[in-house]
Amino acid sequence: MNEIAKTNPSSETETGPGPKRPWMSGGPDMLATLRRYFPGVLVSLTIAIAATFLSEHYGGPVMLFALLLGMAFYFLSQEGACVAGIEFASKRILRVAVGLLGAQITIGEIMKLGLTSVILVIVAVTLTILFGVLLARVVGISRPFGVLTAGAVAICGASAALAISSVLPKGETHERDTAFTVIGVTALSTMAMIVYPLIIAFFRLDHAAIGVFLGGTIHDVAQVVGAGFSVSEETGNVATFIKLLRVAMLLPVVMTLSFVFRAHSAGKAGRQLPGFLVAFVVLVVISSLGIVPAPILAVLKSVSRWCLVTAIAALGMKTSLKAMADVGGRAIALIVAETVFLAIFVLAVVVVLY
Repeated sequence: MNEIAKTNPSSETETGPGPKRPWMSGGPDMLATLRRYFPGVLVSLTIAIAATFLSEHYGGPVMLFALLLGMAFYFLSQEGACVAGIEFASKRILRVAVGLLGAQITIGEIMKLGLTSVILVIVAVTLTILFGVLLARVVGISRPFGVLTAGAVAICGASAALAISSVLPKGETHERDTAFTVIGVTALSTMAMIVYPLIIAFFRLDHAAIGVFLGGTIHDVAQVVGAGFSVSEETGNVATFIKLLRVAMLLPVVMTLSFVFRAHSAGKAGRQLPGFLVAFVVLVVISSLGIVPAPILAVLKSVSRWCLVTAIAALGMKTSLKAMADVGGRAIALIVAETVFLAIFVLAVVVVLY
């Protein structure tokens, strides 16, 4: 599709041999690189700031605001001084953000949930992704798209969509599919925050069990917190812990997808572990050991959030409204079906075991 944003031909590959990255060199080359990327990164950050302001003052998901505001400036990604920086923000800054997500997870918090909850989350995430891949094949949608939407639904919404997108094959509809997934999971997550507490009330479960259901099914962390604490403090705490466990699944899922898709497309060189996943693991370990002061971890979490919002603003600028309209009803049905599958599975387990 002609309207879909084009990949910058000068962008480097993630792995394998290639020219030395210009930002790793010093002197005039480094200054030239900064001048090249600065305009696009600046406009991406500006949109991120505007989206954050709207979210904090008027409510609503900051990721969705960033994406929609970015789409309004689609023309900046087509030509001019901002193209290279927008490309950089949508890929390199995104990988930094995903790596820093590890600062939000500790092994101790995961172990507090108990073996049953851990197994439930692992099985739910795995089955949802497999369901998405299978259903995508049935309805005639590409396997990467099925993986992208199912992974976003199963793990942590927009953040998972961006992380998974970074290791999938970069086809001509890649940016469009990622933007659609972010919009879809954000909208469904907001609806779930309102509807799920009403649905679960009919089953007369205790507050801890309700927390397991909400944390195990709602896509985004903010909506999990909103839904959980709307029921009770205990429900909110349990839901948040369960949600963090789903976020922890981001590492093995993205790592597995990285190996699978790169093995098919790039041979042995493509099976190298991406650096941002290494950073994710290291930060989980450091956070778990408690050797880094809490204020520094808080800064890392804040930087991760800003990088995510900046990256999604850049992604929005690379996605046209016409391209989004071309996604079609099958894609919408797919992401809705994945959401319903996850909710039914977790609800069934919670009713039986809790």
